[in-house]
Amino acid sequence: MSEKITGAEALFRSLLEEGVDLIFGYPGGSIMPVYDKLYDYQDRIKHILVRHEQGATHAAQGYARVTGRPGVVIVTSGPAATNAITGLSDAMMDSTPMVVITGQVATSALGSDAFQETDVMGITQPIAKWSYQIRRAEDVPWAVARAFYIASTGRPGPVVLDFAKNAQVGLMDWNYEKCRFIRSYIPYPEIPQEDVERVAAMINAAERPMILSGHGIMISGAEKELATLAEKADIPVTATLLGLSTIPSDHPLYKGMLGMHGNIGPNVNTNRADLIIAIGMRFDDRVTGDTAKYAPQAKIVHIDIDASEFDKNIKTAATIHGDAREVLERLIPLVKETKHAEWVKSFDDANAVEHEKVVKREVFPDNPTGPMRMGEVAYKVSKATGDRAICVTDVGQNQMFSSRYFRYTEPRSIITSGGLGTMGFGLPAAIGAKMAAPDRTVCFFTGDGGLQMTIQELGTILEYKTDVKIILLNNNFLGNVRQWQEMFFNRRFSQTPLVNPDFVAIAKAYGIEAENVDSREQLDAAIERMVSHKGAYLLNVNIEEDDKIFPMTPPGASVDTILLTPDEKYPLN
Repeated sequence: MSEKITGAEALFRSLLEEGVDLIFGYPGGSIMPVYDKLYDYQDRIKHILVRHEQGATHAAQGYARVTGRPGVVIVTSGPAATNAITGLSDAMMDSTPMVVITGQVATSALGSDAFQETDVMGITQPIAKWSYQIRRAEDVPWAVARAFYIASTGRPGPVVLDFAKNAQVGLMDWNYEKCRFIRSYIPYPEIPQEDVERVAAMINAAERPMILSGHGIMISGAEKELATLAEKADIPVTATLLGLSTIPSDHPLYKGMLGMHGNIGPNVNTNRADLIIAIGMRFDDRVTGDTAKYAPQAKIVHIDIDASEFDKNIKTAATIHGDAREVLERLIPLVKETKHAEWVKSFDDANAVEHEKVVKREVFPDNPTGPMRMGEVAYKVSKATGDRAICVTDVGQNQMFSSRYFRYTEPRSIITSGGLGTMGFGLPAAIGAKMAAPDRTVCFFTGDGGLQMTIQELGTILEYKTDVKIILLNNNFLGNVRQWQEMFFNRRFSQTPLVNPDFVAIAKAYGIEAENVDSREQLDAAIERMVSHKGAYLLNVNIEEDDKIFPMTPPGASVDTILLTPDEKYPLN
């Protein structure tokens, strides 16, 4: 005889079938039956009560990026659902698997402007991989199975299940089958051997090849294969922002980060390479600069799970449509062992100039009493953790400085908002990252602007005693906007100075150890206290307000147009 259960209970049974043991959420009227049933499942599924629904989505993103499994969010209807939109859009841009379950009014009330009714389907379809409204209890297992399959396969992304209240309380016959196939959805396409052979021949013929390692390497777990290909063919590896940690920072073939604030060698040599092998990245504008002047000497090879990215921004000479790890496994045996010593060294020559003109100024300042810089803080925190911590960033100057100067020895060690550039992302994402990897140190770098966008999540840290190390790079400005105002808008600092609260007092009010760091002489000891402390810690590091992030490719310029300071360009005259 079949077992009759409610749709709400079917939801939790279905989540357990998908291996879910942690969810982030916030209760409310239209999701109340689900939260009532959660009471019976607390021993099997841990619920993290965030302080804002946006925080739930970013925490789920942090969890997903560390584990590779979908982060799960449950919120109510109306404003709760709309509060989740930013996280959905962010996850869509950055290919992060997430299942967001929103409450909804009963189907009989749909379209009546009922209390807290929102057209979740209409809002979320453009920013989700799949959106579905559950109107009947019997559809719950099918919808959940399909949601997890879609979210986690192919190019991952967020999925929305809009759960009508009548479906939560209605009865159904319990049965669950995992989804393994959807007609017309082919997440892992067959890889044509001729495409692999063509690319192998191009690699074997290249004199100045260069690998662009993107987030797709991390998603597919292809870090080992990436290193094997690079070492066999002696190919320099560069990384996008989300591709950081796909290869260790100290690997001899790793040459740095691409992009507007990336390293000089990778950016300049983009326009000198004769072959670019882009793996799991999408040629966004921060990487390409002026597309008309991008890589004029190079044939472009693009390897990606999502064929819609091919030729979207940059014209390719060859493509391979498939999972990055599977493609590389097929490609490596066909690639010849070779050396490109002179080409590899050219990256080091460019980066030596960067070290002399930029890194020394930012990381190794020679004034023991001068104002602190963001770069030196990020570098010292990384060193204090043995370069083994997970680096979580907010968005702005703090993001660029920390991603540039943090060092990575393990995969999945950078959690940041890439495509959407979401200020406020970092604090809840750091919470999710720590819950995903409780044995790893999580260092969260933020600015005084970004922290205040989701500062309420300090309450989540308080409740769950989440050991997140918070490094607040405080310059009393919206620093990145200020830099652009100074460089491109005649120093008209419109609405960028900030009048800030006492962040140390706020942190302590939430039970978090905290201290101000006002001088360089205090910095090392403060970092040591933070790293050795068992529990959350906030360092409010008072940074020079004029600190700027360089090198910089100005917006719309060619990728090899590089500023070392506002007035000095590379190459040096």
